Amino acid sequence: MKSIHLLSGCMLHQSIGAVNTIIRRQTDGKLIGYNTDCEASITAIEDALKVWGCMNGEATLPSPLTGKMFVLVGAGGAGRALAFGAKSRGARVVIFDLDFDRAKSLAMAVSGEAQPYQDLPNFQPEKGAILANATPVGMHPNKDRIPVAEVTLGDYKLVFDAVYTPRKTTLLKEAEAAGAIIVSGVEMFLRQAIGQFNLFTGGEAPREFMRDIVIAKF
Repeated sequence: MKSIHLLSGCMLHQSIGAVNTIIRRQTDGKLIGYNTDCEASITAIEDALKVWGCMNGEATLPSPLTGKMFVLVGAGGAGRALAFGAKSRGARVVIFDLDFDRAKSLAMAVSGEAQPYQDLPNFQPEKGAILANATPVGMHPNKDRIPVAEVTLGDYKLVFDAVYTPRKTTLLKEAEAAGAIIVSGVEMFLRQAIGQFNLFTGGEAPREFMRDIVIAKF
């Protein structure tokens, strides 16, 4: 059985430790693993912040995530992609996970901070922080649950939810009502698929066609 060499869609090489795309390299036949979730999720968040910044006359650094507190709920595969992506943009990552040892391990890898999951309802983020949910909380059939205290949502500048069924989760609805920018997991789903298409074919994905299909489905 051939081994799989790990690379990353956001150029973080083996750091993420999770892949969602495997390509056989034509030059030597090696199986190469890529993670397209990283760039998909982080660019979706960045683009939403950039649009908001343009509309409100806010100057941005090369990445609008630079220097911001990035509160991540979930340290699994999607959480790792988000954590390493946020770190690569200069964000300060704070991680919550049911498995505190897993949260601490990921926090150490991204020079971040781990917090016990049971402290999440009482956690007070910095004003203007980013919240990213990378857990199944809020997914069908438990659609009414959110991973953080509702009262804190107004302190977040942007809330991202990796859950994409439903498209607008309870977390996103309540965050939007609290005045936060929201980014659906559907956007991550679409962008990671575009990345996979490009890797599989060596060409450029039909972005607008794919967007229309995904939006119609969700």
